[in-house]
Amino acid sequence: MQLLMYRPGTSAVWADALFASMLQRSDRPSAGQVRQAAAAALRAYGGRGCAERVAQEFGDHPETAVARMRWAREVVDEVFAAPPRPERDVRRRRPGLPISGLRRWRLVRT
Repeated sequence: MQLLMYRPGTSAVWADALFASMLQRSDRPSAGQVRQAAAAALRAYGGRGCAERVAQEFGDHPETAVARMRWAREVVDEVFAAPPRPERDVRRRRPGLPISGLRRWRLVRT
């Protein structure tokens, strides 16, 4: 049996940081406030420290911790979402020839 180390994704780290912050759902925070609060918690406690605070809260008050983590994950998904990618051009391109500069070629019998 091999021992593996769990590496949380960035959204999980931000959610833990928001959970450990002083920001409350009732404050109806803006995106900027969420970013500032999560960054401040990460600076103060570090990633592991935020995870430890989450674990402690789940141990002490599991019923309220579930609702707070659900809120934190929803807010983090909204605030830290990846920007939308530009739509790709679905037309097939020939290597080395720009689409706008293509000329129409025709076969000529000689």
